[in-house]
Amino acid sequence: MQAGNARKSSARTMRISRAALALAIGALLAAAVAGPGHRTGLWDYQGGFAILGIASLCALTACVLGIVAFVRGGSRLARTLALAASLIGLLVAGLPLQQLYLAKSLPLIHDISTDTADPPPFVAVVPLRVDAPNPVAYQGEQAARLQRDAYPQVAPRFYPAGRQAVFDAALALSRARGWAVPAAEPAEGRIEASATSAWFGFVDDLVIRVADSPQGTRVDMRSKSRVGRSDLGANARRIEAFLADLDAAVGRAP
Repeated sequence: MQAGNARKSSARTMRISRAALALAIGALLAAAVAGPGHRTGLWDYQGGFAILGIASLCALTACVLGIVAFVRGGSRLARTLALAASLIGLLVAGLPLQQLYLAKSLPLIHDISTDTADPPPFVAVVPLRVDAPNPVAYQGEQAARLQRDAYPQVAPRFYPAGRQAVFDAALALSRARGWAVPAAEPAEGRIEASATSAWFGFVDDLVIRVADSPQGTRVDMRSKSRVGRSDLGANARRIEAFLADLDAAVGRAP
């Protein structure tokens, strides 16, 4: 009798483990296509986020089922399947949960500039943003205040090198990053570019302004998302990384 009960329990554990693994793999596949589906136009970004949310819930369910099956014991195969389901579930759910944390902890802004009083204006990319939900105009003092509180390190750069040398270095760095560069106007000291994210294909537009100043050649940079109320910090990180590379390329003023 006890042997029969043990076999039944082991069989139930195996079924739970297999179900958990199947659910985890399904969640992984759904999450994997959420971004490319948006990039190829199969659904809009809200649809992609919805798929990602459903995949995350399924992944968490698979993780819980895997833990339950692992704790129940059973055969080595059942425990292995349960462990695999839990690990895959954690992997799939981890990224959306991280994004949710960022969305809750960062301000709802998507337009970052080193100069919030006089942001570099977009010119060449304006026609490219005709269908973008986010308008090209700067959001004003409220956005500037939120930016200063969240990203106080985003500020203009000053360089001892001449304006043309700094402009050329900034243009080379823009192209090296694989950004589309619809405009590079040395006489105006203006570079405009667009960066596309790898997974969902979100496009953020950038403008770099290079100008003479009493402190040396001044560089301001602005990065603005085409969609989404919050950029999850992407624009600020992009500006910081770019200016750090520009510092290395031309050397900052003391």
